[in-house]
Amino acid sequence: MKPKSVQRRILGVDPGTNILGYAVLDTVNDQLHLVQMGVINLSKCKDHQTKLKEIYLQLQEVIECFQPETMAIESPFFGKNVQSMLKLGRAQGVSIAAAITMGLVIEEYSPKMIKQSVTGNGNATKEQVAAMLEHLLSINLEHQKLDASDALATAVCHHFKQNNPIKSGKGNGWSQFIKENPDRLRF
Repeated sequence: MKPKSVQRRILGVDPGTNILGYAVLDTVNDQLHLVQMGVINLSKCKDHQTKLKEIYLQLQEVIECFQPETMAIESPFFGKNVQSMLKLGRAQGVSIAAAITMGLVIEEYSPKMIKQSVTGNGNATKEQVAAMLEHLLSINLEHQKLDASDALATAVCHHFKQNNPIKSGKGNGWSQFIKENPDRLRF
């Protein structure tokens, strides 16, 4: 018996207060397809409150346009500059609020988990992550900002987490996976 095809649309977000990256990823089982990616440039906004408002409004436009089911967002990392970390946390919070308001399921991932998921190395550089994404999706990211490729990496990380029967908590691990995928057994 052939397993049922599962299709998902994921919005990946790399929150930022000057540049916010986003990517929309379609998945059908193990197949990944980039729908759209880009950045929301906030550097011209006059103050922090205006930036937060723009994040909220523009992310809702992206959600309305592409209709994802889930938003995978990078969680803030611990930095030395407390003010920067607070601003980044606010950008993340407003992004989450925009998605919740639009009915999306939210998943957060640490930068290290995202890098580990995409490259196998939790200490990979942004450039290494982008190179692996090019390979995984057979696309060229040469002209994309790293904020957008980070958002794409976040969406890919979410896909990998959801499709891992051991780490996702679905079923009873390998025995459930074998039951659902008998065609993948090799003797």
